[in-house]
Amino acid sequence: MRELALHILDIMENSLIADADLIKVFIKEDIKADRLIIKIADNGSGMEEKQAKEVLNPFVTQRTEREVGLGLSLFQAAAKRCEGDFNLASVLGEGTKVEAIFKYSHLDRAPLGDLAATLAGFIATNGDEIDLNYEHIYNDAKFIFNTKEVKKELTGLSITNLKIINWIKSYLEEGLREIRGGEV
Repeated sequence: MRELALHILDIMENSLIADADLIKVFIKEDIKADRLIIKIADNGSGMEEKQAKEVLNPFVTQRTEREVGLGLSLFQAAAKRCEGDFNLASVLGEGTKVEAIFKYSHLDRAPLGDLAATLAGFIATNGDEIDLNYEHIYNDAKFIFNTKEVKKELTGLSITNLKIINWIKSYLEEGLREIRGGEV
């Protein structure tokens, strides 16, 4: 995939299939340590140990619309190609955690991409069914976004309302710009 935001989206979609109602996305850009860490955790149905090992095989998928599942294996390959690591932990009935670590400055590391549009788009299509906690750290600056907090403030409006989604996208862009010193 050309940007890491698409890997994040793929894993969030996997969480939906696993009946999660809470997804946590954590991103840490540590320029000093030359590390990019991406963690996605959900409270979905989880997997048995055997299935968790098999799911990294590109020829194994739980989806019925196709016979291959490249998402996790491509994400793992991307991390390892960039002098990083990849971990998947899952507990049946409790959820799944995915962690990808990249050497930040590695020539082959894909850009993060448009995280604000990716997350806002995901919320636009799934926000009524799922809550999203997003934490992003850039060096020592931190930005946190939680759909539960937004939903508390909405009276009679769905979080998937176009005006709300546009606000969320702008808010995410502003938050990222703030922690990155003006850069989205």
